[in-house]
Amino acid sequence: MVADFSDKPTIRGERIVLRPIVAADATSLLADLDDADGRRLTGTHRTFERSEIERWAATRSGTDDRIDLAITDRSTGDWLGEIVVNDWDPANRSCGFRIAVARAARDRGFGTEATRLLVDYVFEEIDNPPVNRIELEVFAFNPRAIRVYESIGFRREGVRRQALRWDE
Repeated sequence: MVADFSDKPTIRGERIVLRPIVAADATSLLADLDDADGRRLTGTHRTFERSEIERWAATRSGTDDRIDLAITDRSTGDWLGEIVVNDWDPANRSCGFRIAVARAARDRGFGTEATRLLVDYVFEEIDNPPVNRIELEVFAFNPRAIRVYESIGFRREGVRRQALRWDE
């Protein structure tokens, strides 16, 4: 199979389905962006307009340098969050990674399953060219995410001190 970042897969797991983000996901995305704890965990300071999120969500299928997927409950189809591989650098065969799990879905293992599914997909299916490295950033005050990433196989390479200013 020849897959690249223009392919937007649907990936089925035991309890979740990762599927391409579409314009109709704007309401769920906005709810996540309105969650104060979620914004802090992702370091998101800015606010977003509904029209901006609708336009952004509607364009995800047309990108060839990233994969934006909704995390949904396999049984109900309910929104659980979003997961992304981005910053594709084909010359260095590396990309970035981020995930945002909705408040109601946290601490239930959905983020771990989603991360494993997407990381496996990227390393096993993307071969035009194959990916050699996935990197991410996580804030030190998010030990839950750090445990997940390390359990999947990510390794700590450095610490950025005072990189996020919050509540100042």
